[in-house]
Amino acid sequence: QVQLVESGGGLVQAGGSLRLSCAASGRIFDTNAMAWFRQGPGKEREFVAGIGRSGGSEVYADSVKGRFTISRDNAKNTGYLQMNSLKPEDTAVYYCAAGLVRGSSYYVRRDQYPYWGQGTQVTVSS
Repeated sequence: QVQLVESGGGLVQAGGSLRLSCAASGRIFDTNAMAWFRQGPGKEREFVAGIGRSGGSEVYADSVKGRFTISRDNAKNTGYLQMNSLKPEDTAVYYCAAGLVRGSSYYVRRDQYPYWGQGTQVTVSS
């Protein structure tokens, strides 16, 4: 069992940066791939970025490529999402997720993740 708690969200102006954290409890965090998803107002939850259990095999949505960086520190049982050059369209609730994903091509699939955090709000003002 893995429990996830996100933090680091907030209000930022366009062009600014935020760093989200995802703290995991449970001893199996380092056996799970991890991802970040987001859900904007009136939108479906969408994939943002994913990373393999050892920290490699990063995958990004086209909309965030070059601006966001996913990472993890298994010694601290924590994952991160560094978000730079934020845009108003990045406004959403951001969720971290973990699961025994079959491979990097499956990171985008929500059904690969049995473990989800409660979400943290990111608001980007223009």
